[in-house]
Amino acid sequence: MASWLNLEGKTAVVTGGASGIGKTVVQSFLDNGANVVVCDMNPKEPEFERGEGSGDVLYVVTDVTKAESVRAMVEKAKAKFGKLDILVNNAGINIPCLLVDPKDPYGKYELNERVYDKVTNVNIRGVYLMAQALGHEFVKNGKGVIINMSSESGLEGSEGQSIYAATKNAVNSFTRSWSKELGRYNVRVVGVAPGILEATGLRTLAYEEALSYTRGITVEDLRKGYKNTKTTPLGRSGKLTEVANLVLFLASDRASYIHGVTYNVAGGKTRG
Repeated sequence: MASWLNLEGKTAVVTGGASGIGKTVVQSFLDNGANVVVCDMNPKEPEFERGEGSGDVLYVVTDVTKAESVRAMVEKAKAKFGKLDILVNNAGINIPCLLVDPKDPYGKYELNERVYDKVTNVNIRGVYLMAQALGHEFVKNGKGVIINMSSESGLEGSEGQSIYAATKNAVNSFTRSWSKELGRYNVRVVGVAPGILEATGLRTLAYEEALSYTRGITVEDLRKGYKNTKTTPLGRSGKLTEVANLVLFLASDRASYIHGVTYNVAGGKTRG
């Protein structure tokens, strides 16, 4: 008997699926009987729990910034599973920095071309290359879902994270524009914009030191803000599973008339 989401036997491609939100999304798809192609740069394949009724996994080391790597992944995925149904464009990076740092002009924590190129390559170019490659498959099949992982910062902006926020706002625009192009082919495009989430391996000390520097606070103060912030009415960080739950719903036919919008999963967080 099929579950409420009816994802059994479908195949999802999840980028950045070896850790953080991506790994939780992968596990949730597996738990609901979907097959998953996990794309990541990590050479070591992550472990996933596999119970009765779980879907199958194919792990493909993929550089989303290189078209040939993306196309090779798609061919491996088709050879393994045949038809592909869902893309979760989750891979992304965040390097905190200031536009201008009066204390250290052109220094360690000021935006430079290297950081700009690295972040935009993954967060914009990677999203476009993946969406185009899977989009060809979905259009040919007459059905598919593209879910673009954005961020609350892409809607509101973020101190010390301007380049990251800018790329996520670009992702929001991709979602709106591609929905207008692909809807006629029965391909839905939607976005998910998480706010502050529980700690993962991606929240490194180097990241925290950079972000706290850009905001003129200590790492300890930054960590206190994760747990309870005045701008989040629910007064807590989000759970990875809370993001994954929305992703799976949007990927399912239960969301068949949801298209061209980005959902903010941030506990009501606003500018304050």
